[in-house]
Amino acid sequence: MSGQIDTQSLIASMGDVVGQSYLLTDTEKKQPYTKGFRFGSGEALAVVRPATLVEIWKVLKLCVEADVAVIMQAANTGLTGGSTPDGKDYDRPLVIISTMRIDQIQLIDEGKQIVGLAGSTLFGLEEKLAPYGREPHSVIGSSCIGASIVGGICNNSGGALVKRGPAYTELSLFAQIDESGNLSLVNNLGIELGDSPEEILANLEQQNYAAENVQFPALRASDNEYDERVRDVDSDTPSRFNNDGRRLHEASGCAGKLAVFAVRLDTFPIPDKKQVFYVGSNDSAMFTKIRRDILSTFKNLPDSGEYLHRDCYDVSRKYGKDMFIVINKLGAKFIPKLFAFKRKFDAFTDKFGFLPNKMSDRVMQYMSYLFPGHLPARMEVYRDKYQHHWILEMSNDGVDEARAYLTEFFKTNEGSFFECTEDEADKAILHRFVAGGAIGRYHIMNSKDVGAMMTIDVALRRNDPDWFEVLPEEIDEQIDTKLYYGHLFCHVMHQNYVLKKGVDAKKLKNQILDTFDARNAEYPAEHNVGHEYFAKDALKSFYRSLDPTNSFNPGIGKTTKLKNWAEHSDSCCGGHD
Repeated sequence: MSGQIDTQSLIASMGDVVGQSYLLTDTEKKQPYTKGFRFGSGEALAVVRPATLVEIWKVLKLCVEADVAVIMQAANTGLTGGSTPDGKDYDRPLVIISTMRIDQIQLIDEGKQIVGLAGSTLFGLEEKLAPYGREPHSVIGSSCIGASIVGGICNNSGGALVKRGPAYTELSLFAQIDESGNLSLVNNLGIELGDSPEEILANLEQQNYAAENVQFPALRASDNEYDERVRDVDSDTPSRFNNDGRRLHEASGCAGKLAVFAVRLDTFPIPDKKQVFYVGSNDSAMFTKIRRDILSTFKNLPDSGEYLHRDCYDVSRKYGKDMFIVINKLGAKFIPKLFAFKRKFDAFTDKFGFLPNKMSDRVMQYMSYLFPGHLPARMEVYRDKYQHHWILEMSNDGVDEARAYLTEFFKTNEGSFFECTEDEADKAILHRFVAGGAIGRYHIMNSKDVGAMMTIDVALRRNDPDWFEVLPEEIDEQIDTKLYYGHLFCHVMHQNYVLKKGVDAKKLKNQILDTFDARNAEYPAEHNVGHEYFAKDALKSFYRSLDPTNSFNPGIGKTTKLKNWAEHSDSCCGGHD
């Protein structure tokens, strides 16, 4: 489009499609959509909240005709800012399309597969599948904060479950803009839904299709090869990471470079029997051996194996206490409402210049002190006794296999374990999964005394014995606090660093990333590049192939924000690293 974009005409037209109350142009009302869950923020011309898939399509057509950029946004729970704008240096106006009003989930083959529409959530999927004795790819963790199904696919989200690998499908329905700027709808769901875009979208949303319209092509609806991959403990490459070309396919890993309307996924049977083993040691080499033995010799893979260092245990206990109590008492379903309230509360208190930022976190932290200790006594004993904690969950025949192995192992090796009661198991797992938010809270509450905070998720080589990081002295001396947790069987570690005051965070982060490069590790592992990491060449090429005009989510992975992938020049903002 040549000449000045008529933004007012575009805004009016989008309002006609979705209704004026679902078109946001006020800065304060846009903020929950223009600011990332933990990282990043920017500006948008408008936020549009369609009620149907057809409305999304109509808004997309208007945006393409007006030559504006588009960010497709679901729950906005990402940790690297990948579904929000990044700064102000875009060469076109930018519109955010929020999909969260479109949360329908459809069952296929008695729940063995599902179709999740654009705004459907993991928590909603857990509820939908429970009567069928099945569960989704990811449970707890992401689902606690209301993460979306489509968002997980678009970002190859990893999750904690050892047997299932990254979120992945080759069956999806999406819109794409070609090199000539033409918008088209691609139906690769494996369901016959009609011919025209509006017919296809309406038929899907209204479930206007019969069983015979559902095909079962030789395409994957999950990473069904991951169990073999994670067992290969002698491989010198990581088991899963965002830049892995084997799991970049259309919607999967697209990071918003397509407008994804729906995805089709496998589901998994809920085990008949589960048991959580709580393992402690002061020697990281013990966990190295246990990991290798279980992955290479057990007949049954673990369901999960979540690591927590003692320092992270302590921060999670103190600064994640309120979130733990809320989830434990009210259920995960309450969390999205709580986060919505926190955003509104912070927006209100930010108007008062004399109040500190993140006021909701400060209030909730002080309120948490009113409650008694919330963790099981046996966990607290292990906290005092061991620096390394491992929450090992087995199911079905794997329970007896793990019990026999651990009993024999700790007869001659340092450390010990206990079998959790159901209550202890729930609380151990929940304690681990509030750790991420607790670290952010720790930084907020101690911001006067410390410098910046960095969070890096890294995928180590499957054969790397040194999973517990020991930094060079010149790096270590610049860090105030190191907090480690992660998915130890998959060798995906979440490494959090609170720096000392005055330390150059960008310079230090590059130094730390250099240490990962030297170990042939990959990063990010499961949170995707967002606006925090550079997309490597293979990932950048994938993005360009999906979106040749750079109209969807421009700038992702620190790529150019300019149309047609033009590079920044001195006359246009000078980059965005």
